[in-house]
Amino acid sequence: MLTGVCTAICTPFKEVTQEFDEAVYLKHIDWLLECGVHIIAACGGTGEFAHLSRQERRRIAEVTGKHINGKAKLIVQTSEVRTTDAIESARHAEDIGADCLLILPAIFEGADEDGVFRHYESIAKAVKTPIMAYNIPQSSGFDITPEYFKRLSRIPNVQYIKDSSGDLMRVEQLIMQGAKLFNGCDYFPLYALMAGAVGCFWGGSNCMPGEAVRLYNLCSAGKYAEANELWKKMKPFNTFLWNSAYNPTVKAACRYMGHDLGECRLPVLPLSADKVKAMGATLAPLKG
Repeated sequence: MLTGVCTAICTPFKEVTQEFDEAVYLKHIDWLLECGVHIIAACGGTGEFAHLSRQERRRIAEVTGKHINGKAKLIVQTSEVRTTDAIESARHAEDIGADCLLILPAIFEGADEDGVFRHYESIAKAVKTPIMAYNIPQSSGFDITPEYFKRLSRIPNVQYIKDSSGDLMRVEQLIMQGAKLFNGCDYFPLYALMAGAVGCFWGGSNCMPGEAVRLYNLCSAGKYAEANELWKKMKPFNTFLWNSAYNPTVKAACRYMGHDLGECRLPVLPLSADKVKAMGATLAPLKG
């Protein structure tokens, strides 16, 4: 079973051409592995998948799997608007050895509940790799409620859910009904882990992987008082992140912590100087 800290890894781009910067990317993977990250997710939301071509996404997935080489688990986001495209992307990820596929509901002028079910069911029939349903209704326009996830769970491959709704009660409801849940909300990973989440799918862990892994390990050991003390240092940034432009904040934070991954690909702009200054204040307890 997949458990632990899953870093939704950033995709670095070259400054002038905005091409994928493979050298910087591999160096960042090495840092995450050195810090003990359990899972790396390629081409997730924090990886700016919406601004990558299909060819780029597949190349990045291949590079990630090859470089990890079994030192951590690999999740690849294979979300597509069309079911036929999603099946092709899922098969590609399976062929390169992905341990799990992260898949959004069919989005944009989206399908109804029956259509979304058919979307997941069709993908699941085409591959053997476990699937993690990705719930982020504020972005996808479709809410995978606890009741709806019960229905999705009848599809054998649909084994996990990443919930980024930002609703802790929702997280607890899913866990109470037996879902293997990865928390996808940056501002309450401690509470989700205490409630029984099997892991955290965490874009913010790009800039604080060691702390994220330690938080998970403390919770796994039942050392909640120590975990809470650590979380007090982590919480300011994670709260700031959740309430800011997400991807440019993660990249600005990585730069602040000494791991420059460049800027986001256009049309996403970098943080303003005032925002960077405010962000730096939230990271100060972790940098010293």
